[in-house]
Amino acid sequence: MKAPTIAVSDDKPALLGGKPVNPSPLPRYNMIGAEEKKAVLEVLDGGELSGFAAQPNADHLGGKFILAFEADVCAKFGVKHAIAVNSATTGLHAAAMAMDLGPGDEVVVPPYTMAASATAILYTGAVPVFADIDDQIFCLDPRSVEARITPRTKGIMAVNLYGHPAPLFELKRIAERHRLFLVEDNAQSPLATLGGRYAGTIGDAGVLSLNRHKTMQCGEGGVVITNDDRIARKARLVRNHGEVLVRALGIDDIVNAVGMNYRMTNMEAAVARVQFNKLESLNAPRVRLADRLRQGLQALPVITPPVVKPDATHVYYFFVMKFDEKAAGISRDLFAKAVRAEGFPLIAGYVRPLYLEPLYQRRIAFGKNGFPFSAHPGPLDYSPGICPVVERLQDHDLIWTGAIYPPLTDADADRFVAAMDKVLRHRDALVRANAGLAG
Repeated sequence: MKAPTIAVSDDKPALLGGKPVNPSPLPRYNMIGAEEKKAVLEVLDGGELSGFAAQPNADHLGGKFILAFEADVCAKFGVKHAIAVNSATTGLHAAAMAMDLGPGDEVVVPPYTMAASATAILYTGAVPVFADIDDQIFCLDPRSVEARITPRTKGIMAVNLYGHPAPLFELKRIAERHRLFLVEDNAQSPLATLGGRYAGTIGDAGVLSLNRHKTMQCGEGGVVITNDDRIARKARLVRNHGEVLVRALGIDDIVNAVGMNYRMTNMEAAVARVQFNKLESLNAPRVRLADRLRQGLQALPVITPPVVKPDATHVYYFFVMKFDEKAAGISRDLFAKAVRAEGFPLIAGYVRPLYLEPLYQRRIAFGKNGFPFSAHPGPLDYSPGICPVVERLQDHDLIWTGAIYPPLTDADADRFVAAMDKVLRHRDALVRANAGLAG
């Protein structure tokens, strides 16, 4: 495919009163259709909205809709166990509990991720230790992970961010060398691959998301996947009130078997199964539009498109770029604001580094005494500057868009590039006007 031609216009920027490149709102993405409706009606016609009960029988496992969905996940990912839960957040907690974490333990985690990647650790009584990230794929940097390991470290939580796998084989070697577990938060990257293997299957356990704005959805939902029988058994106990089941089920290992209600409903499972089984077709248009944007950005060297490692595939939950403020002659934030005025969503930064949030700065989670931080016997460093790559990306370099979902077309991608080109060509006027407003 040829690189798209970038339209050239001398119109002044929309931010300064000119006509926007895209004057109409972008169309809404809808991934729910007739198959999902049919699946929901099958559940309603059967009259059983949930198949779960906290009983030492088949109801402990959730019934036919849950089991059918889990079987499909196992078959696709080539794993022994899939444990459907009501969110990826609860899935991360169930996986962390299955690692037998407790007070005084540490888990290395990136700070550039959704909060649950780290709070799942806190809910076990352990604490997160934040390691810096690679500035190309925005996932954990193995060198930083190695430097964060202490005698109290019990595991690594790798996040496969934005649709690209973390350096999972390197992290796995570190984990094996130090006898640590490796859990993958794979909420944003289902069906991405590394070395021919699916992300989510390289660590001891992986967690998928079916939240309403993920690449597959059932409203709210998640799945824990693993080949480890013990991890699967404990995750199922955490999902469904395990503390009242261990005696009847003859389970002697009751560490972290205190359960919750993390159960997925039958309607969610029915929709999730449909969505999961068409995930490849849901991913394909996004990958194609991402490739179109990438080609267009060849004409804008101040913007670096997403990096795809040679042994990896990217499924593009978001299209995440780096912006060179110095070379561009305009601040990243003003650039993004001006592109948004042209009618295209472009966001500056992703999330505030987690360790800068009050939870970690004040070290108060559960109770006034600051548990679990107060139960940790050693020093914990959550000070600004501990992850310089993350802070630079958040404050200066990183921009991203979600405008890669259908029904957007190649023409929309080309106009998006044209909007960025337009802003860059008028950078001096934008900078002068912004300086005048600031003054």
